[in-house]
Amino acid sequence: MLNRTSSTALLVLATMFWGFAFIAQKNAMDHMGPLTFIGSRYLLGGIAILPIAWWEYRRVNKPITRRQWGLIAFLSFNFLLGSYLQQAGLLYTTVTNGGFLTGLYVFFVPLILLFVFRIKPHYVVWICAPLAMGGLYFLSGGNFTALNLGDLLVISSAAFWALHVLLLGYLSRDPGMPVTVSCISFLAAGVFAAGGAFGFETPTLEAIGNGWIEIAYAGIVSTGIAFTLQAVGQMHVPPANAAIILSGEALFAALGGAVVLGERLLPMGYVGAAMIFCAMVLVETVPYLTRRPGQA
Repeated sequence: MLNRTSSTALLVLATMFWGFAFIAQKNAMDHMGPLTFIGSRYLLGGIAILPIAWWEYRRVNKPITRRQWGLIAFLSFNFLLGSYLQQAGLLYTTVTNGGFLTGLYVFFVPLILLFVFRIKPHYVVWICAPLAMGGLYFLSGGNFTALNLGDLLVISSAAFWALHVLLLGYLSRDPGMPVTVSCISFLAAGVFAAGGAFGFETPTLEAIGNGWIEIAYAGIVSTGIAFTLQAVGQMHVPPANAAIILSGEALFAALGGAVVLGERLLPMGYVGAAMIFCAMVLVETVPYLTRRPGQA
């Protein structure tokens, strides 16, 4: 039985897989277009977890309602658009800028909760969100040139990722089939992206073959495993808290760059890494330490 601590650990593990995936996402653009890549990765990810999703659906033995299907469709729509805008943005901007600007959803999630759903996050979120954003800025080197088209595309993707975090958090608890919901969204996004690829790009077996390593990692690990871990983890972690924890993918992106590409952080990068780590710890420990007796 999962609890808040184990759910947080699953989210951290998901951020690790996503952080390393930025390298695969960037390198894949040398061989294929963004729709071809995300179509391939999501179809592969959905097929990879299909047996587990079917087992979960049979175990829960509860039909998905019309309202839940509608929310799953909206989840898949946000998932597809967030992925496409981020992937297309990486054609024109750096991995560093892409990772930082994607992290803007840390701010978007609590704002959407407050102004759209009238839900006030725990006060520590308003401390940790700016702390995490500052950490992302320092981790990226604290030096950005004028925003280009790629940067604007990635900023747009952050809004859809924020909605994805909110919707997935809700759908993980209701209908209580996180793997099934994830599998449906993967396959739906994959089918529409593949259709778009044939309409707007020129996908070839040669291009997919040249990028098969990137597709395999992004499909099986970053999609099939990591996004499913996110869905399971968000069953017990509030969306605003989850967004801050998930922003830690920038830490693992920097680590992957150091190990795989030989990149090294500037001194301020280590300061940024420490700030993100503190935000991740505080957003989970403060609510626990300040909860009232008998409160979950």
